[in-house]
Amino acid sequence: MRAVVVFQHGGPEVLTPVEDYREPELGPKDVLVKVRATALNHLDIWVRKGIRGAKLPRILGSDIAGVVEDLGDAVERFRKGDEVIVAPGYGCGECEYCLSGRESMCKQYTMPGYHVDGGYAEFTAHPERAILRKPVNLSFEEAASVPLVFLTSWHMLRTLADLKEGEWVLVWGAGSGVGISSIQIAKLHGANVIATVGDDWKVERAYGIGADFVINRRKEDVLAKVREITGEGVDVVVDSVGSETWMTSLKCLKVGGRMVSVGATSGEQATIDVRYVFSRQLRILGSYMGSRAELTQVLRFFETGKLKPVIDSKFKLEEAREAHERMEKSEMFGKILIIPG
Repeated sequence: MRAVVVFQHGGPEVLTPVEDYREPELGPKDVLVKVRATALNHLDIWVRKGIRGAKLPRILGSDIAGVVEDLGDAVERFRKGDEVIVAPGYGCGECEYCLSGRESMCKQYTMPGYHVDGGYAEFTAHPERAILRKPVNLSFEEAASVPLVFLTSWHMLRTLADLKEGEWVLVWGAGSGVGISSIQIAKLHGANVIATVGDDWKVERAYGIGADFVINRRKEDVLAKVREITGEGVDVVVDSVGSETWMTSLKCLKVGGRMVSVGATSGEQATIDVRYVFSRQLRILGSYMGSRAELTQVLRFFETGKLKPVIDSKFKLEEAREAHERMEKSEMFGKILIIPG
């Protein structure tokens, strides 16, 4: 099968198109999916660079939508031709974490494109428990744009931060996948949203997906603007940036506020003044993915049109290098897609 494979860590140039790469092996409880679209995430870049310690060779791509091509003998819920998405992460289904709805804490939690081969290929195979039906009102491209980022945002805002109607939320990076999903989910729950962007052309797009206020962080002081808008700070900060924004995120919180740390696109090391944390009684919440049950909840809102995917651009399988370069330059607003066909 055709695939783009990482054989060694490095820059976008290590993404190697292969015409006759081995097809996935199919176990009795596995589903073989013909990939119709795969969306990029920053995880793809981290795995490619070797930051996350993935074993090589590896086919990247955690967000996958496609059609069931073949089935293991023990698969019960699907048939050939079914339109599906692959969960961007799945646990063993049997441990205390999986059974209590904390699936992303499972010691065997598996992410396509990281722990096992993902969607930069014509075919991908995963256990039946990792396969969900694609919402009929979404195209394959739209469906691939949803799972990882909307699951992540739902888990951190709804499950962990327990966001309430009327609260203020600061979202860093409105044009990123997590930024777009966080804005929409915050508005779905009746919150007021302040979003940051790094380019003027992204301002109107951020307003277009629901942001109440948009700050160009390259031209304005984010902390000063947040305090000007809210008077005392926000209730929740969504920080997927990491080292560059951590202390500013904490300062943007009102007394008793919550910061959700969900990524580190600018770096993994952060310096904070711990006195600021305890004296203002702030809460720092770490969030990592979510459960398939939460993803099922999220998909219902796409079926009713209350949440909407946002697509930036599409690339052919052989153009994976260009897709990665676009993401690393932060030139996108929405999800970047790779289309194998």
